[in-house]
Amino acid sequence: MAENTVNHVPGVRTDPSAADHSGGVRPDAGIALGRSGFCQSHNALETEWLVTNGLGGFASGTVALANTRRYHGLLVATLRPPLERVLMLSKLDATVRYGEAEWALGCNEFADGTLTPRGYEHLSAFGVELGIPTWTYAFSDALLRQRVWMDHASNTTYLSFTLLAATRAVQLELLPLCTYRDYHSHAHGGWQMDVTLAHHSLVINAFPEARPYRLSIDRGEVVAGSDWYWGFRHRAEARRGLDAIEDLYRPGAFHVRLAAGQSVTVSASAHPFVAGPSKGALDRETARRRALLRALPRDAPDWIAQLTLAADQFIVARADRGSTGSGTTIIAGYPWFGDWGRDTMIALPGLTLATGRAADAASILRTFANHVSEGMLPNRFPDDGDPPEYNSVDATLWYFHAIDAYLHASADHALLRDLYPTLRDIINWHRRGTRYGIAVDPNDGLLRAGGAGVQLSWMDAKFGDWVVTPRTGKAVEVNALWHFALEHMAMWAQILGQVEDGARHASEAQRVRESFNVSFWSEEAGYLYDVIDGPGGVDLSLRPNQIFAVSLAPGLLDAWRARAVVDICGRELLTPVGLRSLSPRHPDYAATYAGGARERDAAYHQGTVWSWLLGPFVLAHYRVYGDAAQAQALLAGLAPHLREACLGTISEIFDGQAPHTPRGCVAQAWSVAETLRAWYSISETEVEANRRNGRTPPGGESR
Repeated sequence: MAENTVNHVPGVRTDPSAADHSGGVRPDAGIALGRSGFCQSHNALETEWLVTNGLGGFASGTVALANTRRYHGLLVATLRPPLERVLMLSKLDATVRYGEAEWALGCNEFADGTLTPRGYEHLSAFGVELGIPTWTYAFSDALLRQRVWMDHASNTTYLSFTLLAATRAVQLELLPLCTYRDYHSHAHGGWQMDVTLAHHSLVINAFPEARPYRLSIDRGEVVAGSDWYWGFRHRAEARRGLDAIEDLYRPGAFHVRLAAGQSVTVSASAHPFVAGPSKGALDRETARRRALLRALPRDAPDWIAQLTLAADQFIVARADRGSTGSGTTIIAGYPWFGDWGRDTMIALPGLTLATGRAADAASILRTFANHVSEGMLPNRFPDDGDPPEYNSVDATLWYFHAIDAYLHASADHALLRDLYPTLRDIINWHRRGTRYGIAVDPNDGLLRAGGAGVQLSWMDAKFGDWVVTPRTGKAVEVNALWHFALEHMAMWAQILGQVEDGARHASEAQRVRESFNVSFWSEEAGYLYDVIDGPGGVDLSLRPNQIFAVSLAPGLLDAWRARAVVDICGRELLTPVGLRSLSPRHPDYAATYAGGARERDAAYHQGTVWSWLLGPFVLAHYRVYGDAAQAQALLAGLAPHLREACLGTISEIFDGQAPHTPRGCVAQAWSVAETLRAWYSISETEVEANRRNGRTPPGGESR
């Protein structure tokens, strides 16, 4: 697409004249909310922002600057990347004195429901520029801009205030409100923190065993004086049926005088011996983010550029077992997930390979290889440092898919050679049997799994001892993945000269294909069973899991069956933001995801829409119908969502019924990743087809 004809998505700003060598996409393209998005309390309190540091730490909050979740805060540091996340600086409330008047720019909700102050009412603009949230306040004839960002690879958050216009100087008071707690919990006041005043800084020791942290300002003065502020309410936690009240500690205050054109920067750092804010911190971070956009194709719409920036938030460091260095992993979702094996392997191709980060992909693949046990990848690394959990049947199988995507992008046969012994060991463990009844059935070559009280597939909701969707037996997507693993092991064995291995894998893959078509296809229903050979026989519930029999690779189903699967999923499960997890015609269908923990778990996979499934559906649709424009249009149904919930990214789930309200994690790795993977896969396939046919698509080459 030519630079002067960039597609426009409502709310996503582009300036074709500002395009550079980043592929025709404006390097500082951002999202700007209309006035209704930031001047009305409902929208200002429900719309969120997120910045991250590449370690698993983050800062997040609302447009209103009121914390509505226990996870909101300006410094959530990760003490053992990417885990042990601790909330340190909760808020920094600003008050401006200009002439004889005073304006409070913050916002808090208290236990009795009082909302005060209402600083969002003074906003003249709010947007996210290069992923950096930016507030512009208007008071009298003055304009003040506020920004929040984090240092990459450091537990350090920066807040800057710039007086853009004024006829006289302003006096700015900045009030830090602090705590020290695990980010999953709440803290209640009453203890005395040790606060030391240093040059332009406050160094805070919450208690003897705590990590000290430092609040610094690059101009102005530090004012001593500590106190507890009581009864802050987190409305989102109340909706979730959880404890919603906490107290915050004021260790002092910062005062600064600004004339028009002047700025002040505050830093909050879990590295207490850092002297203070770096003058180049914002320039370094914006340059790093602009570099991420340079791999964009010329014809990429702006919402794909936004997701490219969002993808960066999930790729983080992890200490690699058995190595003195650091490995790489993927955070499953913000604000409350850590790194999960299944999510990491599903998300890897879209987050790293589609965005030109093959080295990160290789690091992730090697990191997880070091944690394989009894032929299984970890399902989850607990936050508290306990040993990894291995309760997943599909995380390990998605590893093969991630490796295949990496090899297509890099042709790195050295990595394949290094990982092949681990992959062969995985296959052998599955043949003879591993944890949780995961084993090949010798009668048909299909993979079975499960038992009482365990949830092993991605539909893993469990409340107490109640497993909502146990799916014990032979699950449809698990066996599509098993077929994929065997087929690709056969190919990789040939590449590495392992001829005997290759022949055995190929023979087993063919057997799985034959058994799959005989056993999973329901002639009466005209689609695939969700589970066979379970405790109750077969499960004919219409779920989206069957779409992977089409999307993973051609050849598992014949053409007419593949089309039937796509058509039935399109008719009953497809929404503009993803696929329903259960057909609305099913008696257990749940139209909304709300209430306490039990109610939410009961609905999680019983009709709730999952946005990550839109990518596989679109790829399956494209494989069956070959209509790139229609496939891309289906993906673009998510573009307006980038202006709601958490700006610039994609939520985990949505209600099954319209208007499909966003729910769950506000930023989910595989939601972003599978959207990007599908868009790039179709785009690059079309470019290659045009090249073969001697045609040049609008905008020139893909890269």
